[in-house]
Amino acid sequence: MTTRTVLVINSGSSSIKYALVDPDSGASLASGLVERIGEEMGAITHKRGQEKTELTEPVADHGFGLSEVLRLFEEQGPSLAQANIVAVGHRVVQGGRYFSGPALVDDEVVARIEQLVPLGPLHNPAHLKGIEVGRRLLAEVPHVVVFDTAFFQDLPEEAARYALDREIADTYSIRRYGAHGTSHQFVSGAVSTLLGRDDLKQVVLHLGNGASASAVVAGRAVDTSMGLTPLEGLVMGGRTGDIDPAAVFHLARVAGMSIDQIDHLFNRGSGMKGLAGDNDMREVWKRIEAGDAQARDAMDIYLHRLTKYVGAYTAVMGGLDALTFTAGIGENDDLLRAELCQRLAFMGVQINEGENAVRSSEPRVISTPDSAVTVLVVPTNEELAIARQAMTLL
Repeated sequence: MTTRTVLVINSGSSSIKYALVDPDSGASLASGLVERIGEEMGAITHKRGQEKTELTEPVADHGFGLSEVLRLFEEQGPSLAQANIVAVGHRVVQGGRYFSGPALVDDEVVARIEQLVPLGPLHNPAHLKGIEVGRRLLAEVPHVVVFDTAFFQDLPEEAARYALDREIADTYSIRRYGAHGTSHQFVSGAVSTLLGRDDLKQVVLHLGNGASASAVVAGRAVDTSMGLTPLEGLVMGGRTGDIDPAAVFHLARVAGMSIDQIDHLFNRGSGMKGLAGDNDMREVWKRIEAGDAQARDAMDIYLHRLTKYVGAYTAVMGGLDALTFTAGIGENDDLLRAELCQRLAFMGVQINEGENAVRSSEPRVISTPDSAVTVLVVPTNEELAIARQAMTLL
């Protein structure tokens, strides 16, 4: 059988992350990152197997950035002309109530994504740039959009609706949309396969610079921590997570801060960065080891929020079969996993310290055989998930 590939593009406001994926085998044939688009000097990294090519040059816009990516494919390989690309898959954060699954890109779909910019002002404009440039430079293949919100689109009404005036909420589309849905869907599905059960009650913790939790019952999401925007929920690298909305009124009235200043504070200047002065968890742990009380305090706040969400979701689901860690922090921070599981010991959670300390790119169980909850580490693969969702439309 001839190998088919999907070029996956994740376009950010000043970056383009990409991967050439074989959706059948799951292999990544090449991947890379374009950074600091629009700044004085940009950076491009292209990886193929063990080979890595790095460029430092001005990247004026997304069009130039993606054209350089295509050039690197031709010069460093694998050649896109020979890769049998059957689709280009684009990640889009906010799909609103319109999109419950992937969609083939046409002008109507693009217009819908533009309409959703007010709900995803930090993400959707960048995704639209990637789609526009991708369609222009790779016009001969179909383009598919895959939405972070799709997995949570049919949350139960009791989880999705806020206790806000119903008419205002509906008029302005205010509800829980969630995010990281592609990852939560991929990981929860992988857990079901690994454990050989499709009736599991699961909590998935996607812990990276952005962080979210989901409650999944028999493959269906029943709750998630991110809300109208990715600001709600867990403590994150730069985001507050849950906070009394009246803090906005207070800062506006007492501190004289503008809405834009508060937005920046809550989304970029808070979380671990605001608490510890550092959003790199490795540095926070080093400071804790050195006796830094502020870093320890920040970690405890982070863990306290996680404990609350795991407990709340266990109650919502009426039990918990599997707790899974994924994404950069979830997959690599064994100290955090150990401390959270200690806090959950009252639920019968027990982990094997040796298994927990192992570094691996493979899905694995880290709990003991007699643990009441199976605890796992499952590396997420959003690029593969996007590629496979794209294939469902072809």
